[in-house]
Amino acid sequence: MNETTAPRQPLAYRPEYESLEDDEAQTTRELMEAMQRIRETVARDEGHAFRSVHAKTHGILHGTLEILPLPDTFAQGLFARPGTHPVTLRMSSTPGDLLDDKVSTPRGVALKILKTEGARLDPADGLQEQDFLMVNGPVFNAPTARKFLKSLKLLAATTDKAPNAKKLLSAALRAIETVVEKAGGESATLKAMGGHPATNPLGETYFTQVPLLMGPYMAKLSLAPAAPQLTALKGAPVDLSQSTHALRDAVSSYFAAQGGTWELRAQLCVDLQQMPIEDASVEWSEGLSPHVPVAILTVPAQASWDNARSPAEDNELSFNPWRGLEAHRPIGSIMRVRRPAYPAGAGFRQRFNAGRSPKAPDPAE
Repeated sequence: MNETTAPRQPLAYRPEYESLEDDEAQTTRELMEAMQRIRETVARDEGHAFRSVHAKTHGILHGTLEILPLPDTFAQGLFARPGTHPVTLRMSSTPGDLLDDKVSTPRGVALKILKTEGARLDPADGLQEQDFLMVNGPVFNAPTARKFLKSLKLLAATTDKAPNAKKLLSAALRAIETVVEKAGGESATLKAMGGHPATNPLGETYFTQVPLLMGPYMAKLSLAPAAPQLTALKGAPVDLSQSTHALRDAVSSYFAAQGGTWELRAQLCVDLQQMPIEDASVEWSEGLSPHVPVAILTVPAQASWDNARSPAEDNELSFNPWRGLEAHRPIGSIMRVRRPAYPAGAGFRQRFNAGRSPKAPDPAE
């Protein structure tokens, strides 16, 4: 007779679970400088300021988030009671320069949930918004803030360098990643360098990768396709040779004809050794603590990108995981060092783009 293992109880957050890295303040300063170099390089080349990471937008969508009835451990903060909220969703790729989609990198989703109530991380912002930022992989590409800075400096040094060479490198890395995945593996490093498989971003599951508070507990969130039309797109190929904006075209084609639903899920920390707070490169085990649906995101059919309208909306939008409720404060060194980068980036874009027409892609591309 098999024994059934009782679910483990979530750990309550304690301040000592977070530990400052050596020279964390210096890491923060250098990270700000690297991000500013990326922003300035792209702004100089494009005549328009973009985000220093996730610069290229594949779609902007509007829908609703329905909070589900939940047990007490999950009914925290935004999820404390059932209800619905308007949502804006932005789909993107990770680089800070506007690359051809033939340079295939990890994809991101940013969620802005409106009309949220509760004590805020920054009461002075006067907003009722909760932002969650996610990437389509369960772990961050660096374990510590210092190592993240090292990779960001490399990104800053190669921004706007040899775009054609990047396309060739990406094709080679995708071929290697295909071999790795056929053998049952997966390489976050290869994907980050441009070896992400040429698949439809709508079939992906997205993860916060780094932890945040869930009321008195600690959690990571994920966003997973729920509608059969979306789950059918998992691993579905996209022909990157058809357009420099092949991913944007794929998203637009889908939402022009139909809508979709996703599950927003939470995974609670139950073991600090196996589910660390300060090492973002460790995947939290589903066996220890599964992702539990806490809300349903519904997006109706709509124009996900319009050259006449969307650039202006994209220019106005900003996402910041530190913009939200105290109950969902980001935790860990990766998030601490990035905190000042978000308002700095939004401020640079606002100042540089003031009085300029929004940048739209060349329709002939």
